[in-house]
Amino acid sequence: MIQVSSYSCGKWIQSGKKTELKSAVNGKPVAVFNEADLDYGTMCRYAKEVGGPQIRELTIHERAFKIKFLAQYLLERKEKYYKISTHTGATRRDSWIDIEGGIITAFGISSQARRNLSDLPWHVEGQEVTLSRKGTFTGQHICVPRRGLAVQINAFNFPIWGMLEKLAPAFIAGLPSIIKPSPLGSYLACEVFRDIIESEILPEGSVQFIAANIPGDLFDQLTSQDSIAFTGSAETGKKLKAHPSVIENNVHFKLEADSLNCSILGEDITPDMEEFDLFIKEVANEITVKSGQKCTAIRRTIIPESRLDDVIDALKFRLDNTVTGDPSLKETRMGPLASTQQAERFKEQAQKLSEITESVYAGDNLNGAYSDARLLVCHKPVEVDEVHTIEAFGPLTTLMPYKTVDEAITIANKADGSLVGSLFTADDEIAAKIVMECAPFHGRFMVINKQSAGESTGHGSPIASLVHGGPGRAGGGEELGGYRAVLHNMQRVALQGSPTTIQHITKQYIKGAKTNESATHPFMKYFEELKIGEALTTEKRTVTKQDVADFANLTGDHFYAHTDPDAAARSMFGKIVAHGYFVLSATAGLFVHPDEGPVLLNYGLEDLRFTAPVFPGDTIRARLIVKKKTQRQQRKSDKFPYGMVWFAVEVINQENNLVAEYTILTLVKRKETLEIDR
Repeated sequence: MIQVSSYSCGKWIQSGKKTELKSAVNGKPVAVFNEADLDYGTMCRYAKEVGGPQIRELTIHERAFKIKFLAQYLLERKEKYYKISTHTGATRRDSWIDIEGGIITAFGISSQARRNLSDLPWHVEGQEVTLSRKGTFTGQHICVPRRGLAVQINAFNFPIWGMLEKLAPAFIAGLPSIIKPSPLGSYLACEVFRDIIESEILPEGSVQFIAANIPGDLFDQLTSQDSIAFTGSAETGKKLKAHPSVIENNVHFKLEADSLNCSILGEDITPDMEEFDLFIKEVANEITVKSGQKCTAIRRTIIPESRLDDVIDALKFRLDNTVTGDPSLKETRMGPLASTQQAERFKEQAQKLSEITESVYAGDNLNGAYSDARLLVCHKPVEVDEVHTIEAFGPLTTLMPYKTVDEAITIANKADGSLVGSLFTADDEIAAKIVMECAPFHGRFMVINKQSAGESTGHGSPIASLVHGGPGRAGGGEELGGYRAVLHNMQRVALQGSPTTIQHITKQYIKGAKTNESATHPFMKYFEELKIGEALTTEKRTVTKQDVADFANLTGDHFYAHTDPDAAARSMFGKIVAHGYFVLSATAGLFVHPDEGPVLLNYGLEDLRFTAPVFPGDTIRARLIVKKKTQRQQRKSDKFPYGMVWFAVEVINQENNLVAEYTILTLVKRKETLEIDR
C-alpha cells in the first residue's frame, strides 16, 4: 500500500494521524495518508537557508537543464504512474493529460527558458533605456530571484500536472518549493515526488512536500519575498487569498480557479458542415474526459436557437455511445469521479441547476463514485443568472440558446471571467467580432474551423507555451506562458546608472559602456575565452559609386534612391544613397576573420537599424562587441561542443555618427564539455 507522507527538511515524516485513501474505482484502500504535526517555520527556514542559496548559485539555464533531466527521469517511470492513476478514476486517455502532459509541460518550460532567458543567475530583460542626452545615464530592467520560497497548493484532479507546472518555473526562477497536494489523489503526487527526491537531480532543500488537509500555520510564516500558487475552487481560493498574513505581508498570490467556461457554435454553422461535427465532438469530450473534472471543461454550451434540437440530438448520440466503467479497461471512455464525496458534491450542484433548467439527457445513474453524463437547457440564459454562477464539477454541460451574435457575446461574458472560451465558426468576420468582445473576460480563446481542427490541442488543454489563467471568477492569476512562467516567480528591478556600471552589474553589454579592445580577433577565441564587453574596432572602408552600382547589379535591387540620380535628388536623401544591405554586407567584410577558428557560423541577425544614410564618398568602420553568451548542451548529432554568442555591431561614418546597428548570433566552439552535456 502506498504511503503518503510529508517530506520536511530533507527527511520523510512517517508519523502522525493515519487515514486510508480509497480507490475511486472499487472503494478499496489504496494508500495510507500520514498527516504529521509539522513545524512549518522550520520548513520555511530550511527552504530559504539551505535550498535557496544552492539554487541561486546556478544560472537560469543550469536550473532549466535540471528540470529537463528531471522530466526525462520521470518519463522513464510513467507506466508506474499510469497504473496508480487508475485508482483516481482516470482512464488511460485521462491520465495522459496529467502524467505525460505534466512532464511535457516541464520540458516545455525548460526549453522556453533556455531559448528566451539569460544564461545568468538573473535575467536581463529587453533593451537598455537611455535616460540622458549624452547617454551617460541609462536604465535596464532585470529579473532576479526572490529570497523566499514558493508554496504550491494543487487541486485533486491533476496531481502530477498541477505539481510540475508550478514546480518547474519556480525552480528555474531560483525559488525552493513547498508542495501541498489535495489529500484526494495525493498518493499519485507523492509517488512522483518520491521519485523526484530519489533522482537527486535537484539540490537539497529545493523541494518539500506536505501531507496535510489544512497546512496549519504555514501562511503565518510567509513574507513579501514568498509566493503562493493555488489551483482549486474559486471559493477556497478567495479564502486563502484573504488570509491575514497574505494581506499584511503582501505575499505574492497566484490564483487559478475553476470557472464556468463556454463554447460557442457560430450562427453560420449548419448540421451538414464539418464544423458542426467538430463542435459536438469537443463538447462531448469535455463532458466525459476526466469525468468532467477539469477546471477548463465546457460548462456552458452556447448555440443558435435554431440549432438547439440538432445539438441535443447529436450530443445524445455521442453520449449514448460513451462506455462508462472501470477506467483500466480499454473500452472505457469515462471512469468514476475522484471519490464518492466528489460524486455527491456533483449531484448536489447538478440538482441546483436542474431546478432552474430543463433536463434533456441523463444516462444510467450509477453507484459509488460513478455518475452519469447530463445535459441541461437554460432557455433564458440572459435572464437566469444562476446558470452562470453555479458550477457542477463533473460530467455536465448546460445548453444556452441565443438569437443574435450580440446575445451570444452577452451570454459568454455573464460568468464574469473564465479560464477559456472557444468558438466554432467558418466565418472569420463572426470570429473577429466574438473574440474581441469576449477577450477581456477569458484567459484563453480558441477558434476552430475545419482548417485548424486537425492539429488543434483542444478547448480544455492548457499548454506550456501559452498563458493559463483568467480574470474574475477564474482567479485573476496567470500561469504558464512559456518563459513568462519563470518571470512570474521573479522580481523585476529597474536599474539606473552609467552604462559601464550597469554592464558590470548585469554581466551583459550595455550600449555606451566602456569596452576593452581585444588583442586577438574575437572570431579566433573559444567560447570560454570571450569576455562580455570585449571589442574589435575594424579598419575603414570608403564607399564608392561603383560599389553602389555593383551591388544593385549583383542583387537586382535597382530602387531609385540607389540608381536614378534625378529621382534620388527629389528623395528625402537629396542624392544617391548606398543600399542599407550593402552597408550590412560591407561591414561583415570588415569584421569577419577569414581563417579557420572557433567560430562555426553566424545563424541570425537581430534588431537591425539603419540610423543614418551612407553616401558614396563616406567612410565607414565597425565595432564588434561581445554582448552576451549562452552555453548549449551538446547533442549526439553535434560534431563539436559549442555555445551561442551575441555580438553587438555598431557602424559609424567618418564623422563618428552611427549609421547602422544590429546584433549577430554566432555558434562558437567550446574548449571543454560540461555537466549539461551528459
